[in-house]
Amino acid sequence: MEDCLAKKMEITVSEAEKRTGRNAVNMQETYTAYLIETRAVESQSEGQCAPVDSLWRRYSEFELLRNYLSATYPHIVVPPLPEKRADFVWHKLSADNMDPDFVERRRIGLENFLLRVASHPVLCQDKIFYSFLTQEGGWKEIVNETGFQLKVITVIVCLMTAVTQKYSNKHLSGCLRFTELKHYSDELQSVISHLLRVRARVADRLYGVYKVHGNYGRVFSEWSAIEKEMGDGLQSAGHHMDVYAASIDDILEEEEHYADQLKEYLFYAEALRAVCRKHELMQYDLEMAAQDLTSKKQQCEELATGTVRTFSLKGMTSKLFGQETPEQREAKIKVLEEQIQEGEEQLKSKNLEGRDFVKSAWADIERFKEQKNHDLKEALISYAVMQISMCKKGIQVWTNAKECFSKM
Repeated sequence: MEDCLAKKMEITVSEAEKRTGRNAVNMQETYTAYLIETRAVESQSEGQCAPVDSLWRRYSEFELLRNYLSATYPHIVVPPLPEKRADFVWHKLSADNMDPDFVERRRIGLENFLLRVASHPVLCQDKIFYSFLTQEGGWKEIVNETGFQLKVITVIVCLMTAVTQKYSNKHLSGCLRFTELKHYSDELQSVISHLLRVRARVADRLYGVYKVHGNYGRVFSEWSAIEKEMGDGLQSAGHHMDVYAASIDDILEEEEHYADQLKEYLFYAEALRAVCRKHELMQYDLEMAAQDLTSKKQQCEELATGTVRTFSLKGMTSKLFGQETPEQREAKIKVLEEQIQEGEEQLKSKNLEGRDFVKSAWADIERFKEQKNHDLKEALISYAVMQISMCKKGIQVWTNAKECFSKM
């Protein structure tokens, strides 16, 4: 971790800007651009002020970067991006992706994404990621030249084929662990989704309760106008109620910050499943290679012995039109033997690749688990502290109101 990019470079997404331009089909569109600022840390430690480099990126470019990282490092739980459109929001918040409050929260989320990648022991060393931070012009061309899209398409096609297959699970190691991990990611996503829905409902009700206290303020103020001895006390109590009612906006804005931390792990659940799918793909690929090798060995044996174990069009044709000459059979056996040798080497290579994948993936999953446990524990404690503080403010407001009533 000492060599990670986050230790060598300060990375911030300092501001967001609404822009208008034309898309790929020459239609006008409105989008948000984000200013990424970077500064080298080394020169600062020497007492010098390093210059700040800056460039603008769209959300779609962040998506392109993450897609590249996911395709290039299939064994890594790649950090997720913040949501493109607001979800699990309480009624007062806007779900519009151009809403200033939402854009600000997404700016913070994008900065967190970059810091997550820059702190990762493997991802931080990627040259494409570094050029994303430092090279504005031509970056898309650089990442597209890597051909990562072909890997993505291959994964999709193979997975669509694999869903109809049954695996013996005897070739690739770690199958049970990855199956359990997939179940865990599903359950994690379900739990956090439910938690976010509950929080949104609580926020709605809390907002209503606080705002109703404003009615206390209005009634006490109106009442104070007709009372001589009690007027000052009622007016003061009404003022405390007004302040209390107005404080809910800042409280729920702070609460959204904790909700975004939970949402990050909602999206991390999908990143975990992506690693499981890559493992499933390798499992399928290995199974197909083993089946192909078995088939070729059987063909070779049948040609060598002159017996056919299973029905085939080729065997039926031979019976109808005569057997092949010994020379032809020997030539076919030789080709099959070469293919068998090649298939055995390929199977051995795929087994080694599979073991390396499992080892690397599980090491990164363990790293992720430590990060998750630390982050969620910290977020939940901070959320509880905020709730305690909020309740104390409520008690203080009514304590102040009590004192106002006592002085009447």
